Amino acid sequence: MVAFFRIWTIARNVFLEVVRDRILYVIGVFAVVMVMAIALLPEVSAGTEDKLILDTGLAAINVLSLFVVVFVGTGLINKEIEKKTVLVLIAKPVSRLEFILGKHLGLSLVMALLISALTVVMLGMLSFSGVPYQLNLMLLAVLFMFLEMVLLIAAAMMFGVITSTVLATLMTLAIFAVGHETRNILALDKIAESENFRRVAEGLFLVLPDLERLNLKNEIANGFVAPPSGGGLVENAAYGLIYTALLLTVTVTVFERRQF
Repeated sequence: MVAFFRIWTIARNVFLEVVRDRILYVIGVFAVVMVMAIALLPEVSAGTEDKLILDTGLAAINVLSLFVVVFVGTGLINKEIEKKTVLVLIAKPVSRLEFILGKHLGLSLVMALLISALTVVMLGMLSFSGVPYQLNLMLLAVLFMFLEMVLLIAAAMMFGVITSTVLATLMTLAIFAVGHETRNILALDKIAESENFRRVAEGLFLVLPDLERLNLKNEIANGFVAPPSGGGLVENAAYGLIYTALLLTVTVTVFERRQF
């Protein structure tokens, strides 16, 4: 109970700090994107404007959420180290495990609020403009998107502990980009003639997260839902949570060995 109270205190401070940094102005940017999509896409599409608007809305939520995760998550630990405030925190009865978990929980709460707000804005605009959608499928898509962001927060924090903020930002973006292409990498492995290339491809597939497991945007936009890849919805959600736990374990292990 005491340990959870300390984790919650750190998480609350992170949440309030990020919100005070005007991160919720992202909602305004998203509203502008949706207005432009609803106004312009029907002019350039022939009978597919509804699908394109849904695609644009979900993609915008994903990109804006990624923006927050990358540029906030990678500095969560490094900022404390650079300002030397980490020395004050560690000097108190706060373990490094509690410190990492609190930071992760705090930014995850920010993402839950942000994604929920963006979803409300999108659904409101879709309803107002008469674009049809299935509420249960939309909510399922954003739930899996949230799980993806929780995983990427853990990755951003891990890279932030290992290296500088700039490199951590680039590496987190690379994880996002490559994580959605891991199955294509495995497909290249099957047609490659080089044994070394096949070993590298198989290694990347095993180590990198398969983020397509958490991607339901295409299915939702097409009006149906099916397991993205690699198993059912429950299995894919469990995969995301387990991978997040592994990344946090690595982060804590590296952070405990750092000297300040």
